Amino acid sequence: MNYLYLYIVVIGLVMVLYIKRQHRVHGQHHARLQEAVESGMLEPPSLHPVVDPTLCIGSGACVKACPEQALGVVNGKAVLINAAHCIGHGACMAACPVESIKLVFGTEKRGIEIPHISPEFETNMKGIFIAGELGGMGLIRKAAEQGRQAMEAIRKRVDLSAEFDVIIVGCGPAGISAGLSAMEHKLRYKILEQEEALGGTVYHYPRQKIAMTAPVELAIIGKVKFADVRKEELLEFWQDVVQKTGLQISFRERMESIEKQDKHFVVKTARGSYTANSVLLSMGRRGTPRKLDVPGEDQSKVMYRLADPAQFEGQSVLVVGGGDSALEAAIALSEQKDTVVILSYRSANFSRVKQKNRMLLAQQEKSGRLKVMLNSTVQEIQNDSVDLDCAGHISRHPNDAVIVCAGGLLPTPLLQKIGIRFDTKFGSA
Repeated sequence: MNYLYLYIVVIGLVMVLYIKRQHRVHGQHHARLQEAVESGMLEPPSLHPVVDPTLCIGSGACVKACPEQALGVVNGKAVLINAAHCIGHGACMAACPVESIKLVFGTEKRGIEIPHISPEFETNMKGIFIAGELGGMGLIRKAAEQGRQAMEAIRKRVDLSAEFDVIIVGCGPAGISAGLSAMEHKLRYKILEQEEALGGTVYHYPRQKIAMTAPVELAIIGKVKFADVRKEELLEFWQDVVQKTGLQISFRERMESIEKQDKHFVVKTARGSYTANSVLLSMGRRGTPRKLDVPGEDQSKVMYRLADPAQFEGQSVLVVGGGDSALEAAIALSEQKDTVVILSYRSANFSRVKQKNRMLLAQQEKSGRLKVMLNSTVQEIQNDSVDLDCAGHISRHPNDAVIVCAGGLLPTPLLQKIGIRFDTKFGSA
């Protein structure tokens, strides 16, 4: 009888501890959801999960499966509590024991334009293919598979009268996979990449971000078994693949236009024009960095992303922008020794930014490690200074580098101009 009593006490204690822990965790999830609401960060950037509350049992399996910590359990149901971090890899949907999750594009309030593509990933413009994020697929494994499958269709359309069999635009997972397939099939290919390094959208992920959670099949390389791989490890893997295979990539060469001439396509860049039988668009949805269009912006000290804050130690740096990427860049720079940081934003206040970034920015400004200039715009960038217009007053500041975090110009208008059709998805698959 004593053993039975002890057993009941132990079970009861375990249940109490479990309930307390669940209550604490769910409280944390609710707080993060409220933070997202207050920051206006409820709109996911691309493919994302939608939970059917009538089916969800609140098991939390999806929460555990999500390496981005984008999901949480609030009031007993799974909810997307960190939409900005969701990359649509689908691990949550696979983990749900009652199939209450589906992956969709866009929301009721914010549509996402997705191109029409065939099962072979060809658009309505015969000869132009789309694979990866531009087509709505953020999952790295599937993007790589799309690049490989698109090349299977392209290799059947070889015409020696063109300079290339295929021009691949973008060297993220889809572009690299397609390039390897082109090599395997001995196609004449050219890969254009507007950035200075490979990796596509993955290259712009935050440090240590989980980037892949499933195996991927690559031409020449074979099946690569991945579990949870962080950004740095994945980029190192891609670099190793390029070195071992000799995959040729033309970096810092941006596609400016595509034209159909007779039965070929002419792809124009700042470096020249190329003819090809087919074009595979595998660039991301980030698009081309939005520029300031001010005198002096063409200088090498002007950049459109922050890769390594440590390289700016002891320098005077101007960060331009009002989103999370701008705030995070300014904060990271302000933590470097003897670095003087100014954050310039054209509006009177920051909107749609995380509360955590607001707090860190305020702390750094209060401690004198950076200066925030609202209602300000860049007028001119000189060799060793920069002119800012703040509410009509022009001031000059010493400057060694300018980091512009003003978002990107999506490629959608360019593609629509050449005739590619798009559908706007409002929370549908």
